[in-house]
Amino acid sequence: MRFLSAVLAFSMLLAPFRASAQTGLPLPRFVSLRSHQVNLRTGPGFRYPVEWVYLKSDLPVEITAEFETWRRIRDFDGKEGWIYQPMLSGRRTVRVTKDAVLRRAANTNALPLAKIESGAVGRLASCPANIGLCKVEFGGFQGWVVKNDLWGVYPDEVLE
Repeated sequence: MRFLSAVLAFSMLLAPFRASAQTGLPLPRFVSLRSHQVNLRTGPGFRYPVEWVYLKSDLPVEITAEFETWRRIRDFDGKEGWIYQPMLSGRRTVRVTKDAVLRRAANTNALPLAKIESGAVGRLASCPANIGLCKVEFGGFQGWVVKNDLWGVYPDEVLE
């Protein structure tokens, strides 16, 4: 009986760290930061210490787990932690992984509109199947960027 009690107590301690897709949405998935100041915590609750503070809204992050109103995320640099769900937005954004070209049409030979520097963050509009490019918006300019140059969209993801 003591052994069973000890196992039960131990499993209750680990319960806050069990991750499941409680929302029914797919895991992992990309979202963005809603606010210009978002705390990344070491665990799923306000009692856990703040490990990092994001100071820019719209940054793309990847949700890897859910626990009640908390989401475990991973950012572009691989940093992981927990964010309170209301601080996240379903708006899709992307970050450029290396200098890229924003093109006028969904073709790698299309005329360039602008050069997009590594680290720039823009809004993701669509990623049609089988073309390897995504329609994005950076600073009021809409165009097409090679999908492999973006973080915030999966290689095989189709977004219409």
